[in-house]
Amino acid sequence: MSGDGQGRNHWFDDEAGPVVRPYAMTRGRTTSEGQHRLDLIAVVVTELDADDPETDPTLSPEHVDIVGLCRDEPQSVAELAAELDLPIGVVRVLIGDLVHTGYVHVTRPVPPAELPDESILRDVINGLRAL
Repeated sequence: MSGDGQGRNHWFDDEAGPVVRPYAMTRGRTTSEGQHRLDLIAVVVTELDADDPETDPTLSPEHVDIVGLCRDEPQSVAELAAELDLPIGVVRVLIGDLVHTGYVHVTRPVPPAELPDESILRDVINGLRAL
């Protein structure tokens, strides 16, 4: 055991610095309000009238990163997790926080089963042309 009281096993990588456990980013939470809507293809959009997230002391750097990425263009939950290199569960909780505070909103793409049938659209076009 070394003199620093930590033994031989360090909780950090010398090159990467201290490791932040995912539960620390979410303050131990595994769910957030409205998380049931946050599947992998849900699209996160920054609110146009939202304040600058960097001035909000309640937001973590990861929250600010999410708002910044979605400000450039809407992103899916899966894309945000990949871009931030964070687990999906963590990203869902962080997005839920941002939805609750009004920085972003979440939309869901229309499932293919709910889209109108192509033949119906062709019939409508043909009917309009016949007028």
